[in-house]
Amino acid sequence: MNRLLIIGPPGAGKGTQAVKIAEKLNIPAISTGDIFRKNIKEETELGKEAKSYIDSGNLVPDSVTNRMVRSRLAEADAAEGFLLDGYPRNPAQVTELDAILSDMGQQVDKVLLLVADNDELVQRLLARAAKEGRSDDNEEVIRHRLKVYAEETQPLISLYSQRGLVTEIDGLGEIEEVTSRIMAALA
Repeated sequence: MNRLLIIGPPGAGKGTQAVKIAEKLNIPAISTGDIFRKNIKEETELGKEAKSYIDSGNLVPDSVTNRMVRSRLAEADAAEGFLLDGYPRNPAQVTELDAILSDMGQQVDKVLLLVADNDELVQRLLARAAKEGRSDDNEEVIRHRLKVYAEETQPLISLYSQRGLVTEIDGLGEIEEVTSRIMAALA
């Protein structure tokens, strides 16, 4: 079964690859950002709770995020597998995801770790910022985001590596090349 996580630094193409891989495997690509937006749009109880934090400028607490993920993974389309993008983000969320999946008689099968050279990522993100008119995405901000990513995700990578679940994939190159590398790693 394909119960997958995709992890990688900003600019590595996680979102793009998540959609492509999910289509090829016929499983849903589940991004926490999409879950938040859907719950807020549909004005679910969880959506209203999340919106209250967002509207006041605060991060949505793990307790709310965890409940949203639990609810999403219980939907019928995720029964045969899923590709999670953006969750878990910290060791506590790893523990919660383990509990959610355990309750369903499941576990994570593989963690896809997109790796890329920071200087290449900075150039990629600067180009994207210029194309999309993101004036706040300058080199200093981007390098800070990459540093925060490294600090926050290293504990997750270590946890999943200890379980033998991490597969590193070169995230640089054309989109289809990276997709092919991921599919080969899943074969």
